[in-house]
Amino acid sequence: MSNSFVLVINSGSSSLKFAVIDSVSGDAIVSGLGECFGLPEAVISWKHNGEKVEESIDQPDNHHQHAINRIVALMDSLGFTADLVAIGHRIVHGGEKFTSTVRITETVTAEIEKLADLAPLHNPAGAIGIRAAMAAFPSLPQFAVFDTAFHQTMPEKAFTGAISNELYTEYGIRRYGFHGTSHYFVSREAAKMLNKPVEESSFISVHLGNGASVCAISNGQSVDTSMGFTPLSGLMMGTRCGDLDPGIIEFLMKKGWSQEKVFDALNKKSGFLGVSGITSDARGVLEAMEEGHEGAKLAFEVFTYRVAKYIGSYMIPLDHLDAVIFTGGIGENSLPIRSEILRNLKLLGFVEDEKANADARFGASGIVAKSELLGAVAMVIPTNEEFVIAQQSVELL
Repeated sequence: MSNSFVLVINSGSSSLKFAVIDSVSGDAIVSGLGECFGLPEAVISWKHNGEKVEESIDQPDNHHQHAINRIVALMDSLGFTADLVAIGHRIVHGGEKFTSTVRITETVTAEIEKLADLAPLHNPAGAIGIRAAMAAFPSLPQFAVFDTAFHQTMPEKAFTGAISNELYTEYGIRRYGFHGTSHYFVSREAAKMLNKPVEESSFISVHLGNGASVCAISNGQSVDTSMGFTPLSGLMMGTRCGDLDPGIIEFLMKKGWSQEKVFDALNKKSGFLGVSGITSDARGVLEAMEEGHEGAKLAFEVFTYRVAKYIGSYMIPLDHLDAVIFTGGIGENSLPIRSEILRNLKLLGFVEDEKANADARFGASGIVAKSELLGAVAMVIPTNEEFVIAQQSVELL
């Protein structure tokens, strides 16, 4: 059995994803999910050797701790405990404090909790997961990998908001960006595919899923990204609005909307769901569009147009372009969405290879379009954020 297994934990406010990753190959030996925490239907499930097991969590509270305890028992029963070398935690927000992966101490955990203002749903849950894992695996080194860390290389002109400087100095209001582990991973994989050092490569990474973001990557470093102070800005997403005139918030509040109602609408009732009026799932939107649903057609057009617009604008921070990289659940699998984005990039010279684009789905990577004008390609690369967390944890060992 390999001696480089890392248990990767991703704690959400009402869920906990976990996986045992081989830090050399990137393979997930076991993967699982605890969900519906805080509700009577809370469950934990996992897959191992193609077999899926699910069981209810019958404790009335502290579901995170129970899920971790169940993972401990699972590791023991499968014989993995002795082969675990580290535990890696995905933490959403590192602010300006954390610019790279760090080994977890009580001080680090307290700092993650202090950053809860910047990620109120995610950071407290991440800290709960850390404390539960520290109690369950006291002898294993544990590491925090931050979604925001990759973007800490952005120049000041890219992360500074055009607002009073005291809002930055007092409250830390600036562009932070997210999906950093995904953008980091696919840019390294793209450089390998092109047989070019990542330090000499320029990419526009397009992570499209229920959350979506674009990142300009120059010489291996993030130089701009579409998500901002929170994951609400940038692209249209499953239920998030993306870029929006902030005056709309004042307008709605003057109409009697509460602050809570406004932000619930922007975070949970916008995006694909809001524009289509039927679903937040891109697959459902495409099916409805094929059946002639006008709202679904409009959602498809708004989404693909906005993605293409961001790709075009992210030529600006780069001195050349090697590739546009599609990744994430939608970016890896949705042929119609990729095709339409590429059609919207016609002025940049991209010509789709229809067969290659159809082939590069469901776990397959590949070059799907070329631009003679730019000397660049468009490619699909499945992301593997857990592998990044495992690798960076082992590197720090």
